[in-house]
Amino acid sequence: MKQLFLASGSPRRRELLTQIGVPFSAISADIDETPLNDEPPSAYVERLARGKAEAGRDAVVSAAEYCVLGADTAVVLDGKILGKPVDEADACAMLMMMSGREHEVLTGIAVLDGAHCESRVIRSLVRFRRIEAPEAAAYWASGEPRDKAGGYGIQGLGAVFVAGLDGSYSAVVGLPLCETAELLGHFGIPCWQTLNAL
Repeated sequence: MKQLFLASGSPRRRELLTQIGVPFSAISADIDETPLNDEPPSAYVERLARGKAEAGRDAVVSAAEYCVLGADTAVVLDGKILGKPVDEADACAMLMMMSGREHEVLTGIAVLDGAHCESRVIRSLVRFRRIEAPEAAAYWASGEPRDKAGGYGIQGLGAVFVAGLDGSYSAVVGLPLCETAELLGHFGIPCWQTLNAL
């Protein structure tokens, strides 16, 4: 069976991939994440997912057959990508913009081997309840928003802001498990492998 490499430093993506019983090795895949001029958000996340998979492939030293999985997630409000906050003011401003509104979360995934690459973009809609400014400041003080796209984590303390979700919860966390399992299957990598090891 092909060996899988996850080209991501995200502990959340590692946890999600482990959750569906797929063995993998995590590798670093640093790429320039600057959006291109007039690049639509969906094209942006797909390009970054592919770029991370390609960077991961370049880092692999393996004689065996292997695949590389790359992923990227963006929070989008009014067509604008909300990145990771640079400071408290930025984080609070993002939360207040999303307060009482619905925003998009786009997650791109890409799997490649030596021969070809397949990618997908998964779109989810997240609706926030109204957020008060002191809550936003207290949330920043928790430390959780610092490395999160859009300045919040749905799987953590930020869950209290989420009034509704239409789409994939795991995609909002960072890796859409249904689509990832399907894509890995195209490359001969089944999920639930760890069940057979018991």
